[in-house]
Formats: sequence, C-alpha cells, structure tokens
Amino acid sequence: MTDKTTIIRSIVGALDNHDAFQCLTGRTTRNQPPGGWPCLGSALAKLDGPVNPMVPPNIGLAPKMGHMEWARCGDPGFLGAAYAPFQPNKGGGKEDMVLNGITLDRLADRRSLLAAVDRFRRDVDGSGMMDGLDAYNQQAFGILTSSKLMEALDLTKEDPKVLAAYGKGDPNNRDDGGPKLMEHFLTARRLVEAGARCVTVAFSRWDHHGDNFGALRQDLPLLDQGISALITDLHARGLDQDVSVVMWGEFGRTPTINKDGGRDHWPRVSCAMLAGGAMRHGQVIGATDRLGGEATERPVSFAEVFATLYQRLGIDVNKVTIPDLSGRPQYLVEGGAQPIKELVG
Repeated sequence: MTDKTTIIRSIVGALDNHDAFQCLTGRTTRNQPPGGWPCLGSALAKLDGPVNPMVPPNIGLAPKMGHMEWARCGDPGFLGAAYAPFQPNKGGGKEDMVLNGITLDRLADRRSLLAAVDRFRRDVDGSGMMDGLDAYNQQAFGILTSSKLMEALDLTKEDPKVLAAYGKGDPNNRDDGGPKLMEHFLTARRLVEAGARCVTVAFSRWDHHGDNFGALRQDLPLLDQGISALITDLHARGLDQDVSVVMWGEFGRTPTINKDGGRDHWPRVSCAMLAGGAMRHGQVIGATDRLGGEATERPVSFAEVFATLYQRLGIDVNKVTIPDLSGRPQYLVEGGAQPIKELVG
C-alpha cells in the first residue's frame, strides 16, 4: 500500500518524555504561554467550529492506559475547556449521551432554566468564562437531542465485511500500556463521516525496553491491519482527498539493542507515516545513517508536519493566529515552519 502513503524517516526535535504532547500540538512543552498550547483538534474547533452542531469537532478515542500520557487526546490549552476533545470512552461514556427517562420537552425546560441562570452569571462575570460555557452547553445539548453521534459510535450499523477487514484486537492492557482496539480505527472513520474535524486514536504500547521483538510480533500485525484497513476504507469512500492520516510516536528508539533484548528512548530521530489529504504519496522523505541513529538527509520537524496538515485544511500558517489569554496573537506553528514541499509543492 506504499503508493498511498508517505514515510518520513527523519523526524527531529523530539524530547525524551513519554508524552504525546508534541504529536498533538507540534510544539515542545517548553516556554508555553499561560494556559498552554492547544492541540490540533482544539485549534480546528476554534477556527472552523463544528461541521454539524450535533457532533463535536474534536474527538479523542483514548482507552484507559496505565500511563495515560501515552493516551492523551490533547488539551485545549489557552482556548479553554469548551474546545477540549470530546472523549466518549471517558467517565460514563455512551451512557451519558442518552436521555434516561427525560423527555425532550423536559430537556427544553432545563435548557431554558440554565440559560436564565447563565444570563445572571454573565452580568457578574468579567473573565469571559461564560463564552466558553456557551459553546460547551451547546455541544452537550446537541449530543443529547440528536442520534447522529451515537449512530457514528455504533459499529453494529457497519457492513460486516468492513468490520472483518479492520479485524479484532486485544482489549487487555499490557503492563502500563493500553489495549489494541482495532475498532477505534473504524470508529474514527465513522466519526469523520459524521462531521468530526479531528479524531485522535491511541493504540497499544510501544515502550519495549525488553523483549522488543517478541512484543512487536504481537503488535505490528494488528497495527498493520488496522491502519491498512483505514486507508483502504478512506479511498473506497472517496475520502482520501479530504482526510489526512498521521501515525507517529513521541520519539524514536535506540538503533542498538540493549542487554534485555529491548530498545530504549532515542529522541534524536524518529519516523512518521502520512496518508490521504490529497498529498503526493508513494515516497520516502529523509534518511538516516546506516544505524538509523541520526538524520542524514532532509530533517523534518514536528512543526513542519503540522504546517502541512493545516495547509491541507485551507489554513495559512503564515497568516492565521489565535489570541492567547492575554490577547496576544499566537501563530499555529512555531519557528515559521512551512508545509513539506515534497508532499504539497
């Protein structure tokens, strides 16, 4: 399937931290503005809003993991809680999206009461927090009064042949990692079709300081099947021009094997795979030395990947800014990063 993908062998600029932050924001955790940097999904929710008011624009499919930093779906940063990823797996999950014993008329009464209370609070609130609550409440009521999101999450409505193509994973956690939920790849596609702008998936555990090869013999075939099914599915549905797929991790692994048959942290160079997004695929970008330990050709930063994703969405990273909590305009990517020319010209 490599004609439908691009491999970047030379991702640089990682930090030696087990944290998805850089993969979600394109930035490091250093020198953040008050409130912190927003993730990609939060920025899109702020800039473009929902495609459908009944479906959150920013969704995170993060299963419970022993080390939840691996499974982060991103934070809204200085944009506030209204732009945080919606996580159907968190807390009550799907149960919280159903009106249990409450009619739509009663819900409308409660909404009217809430609006009256909010009007009073707005009169005495000078922080701007109420604006964020408005968006949050609108999303919540939209979910409760429409079946669109629930239908997207209901895989029983999917073609059995498509379900079989994605396959069955392993719901059990390994050590401090997470499960291998193949259905999350399919759910991501269904959510995008329903109107989500950004869906984040966390899959399994990749911190194999020991028995690296034994662990990967279990995980890699499942990851291969899930991501291949997703890309095939997007092409079959004509979504490959509109939907970008990015697969990566927080840093690379040592090019040499340790005494326990494992590979340790290696932030000096890592890799990524991209698909879709009307990009030019069927290529490899960058190269490393013969040991795979240093980038020797075309180093690519996290910010450049983000600039490419924004460009594919029609957002000019050289012009578009979002104000932080102090009102200071912040660019979407750092250091003047530009889209990757090999992918988009």
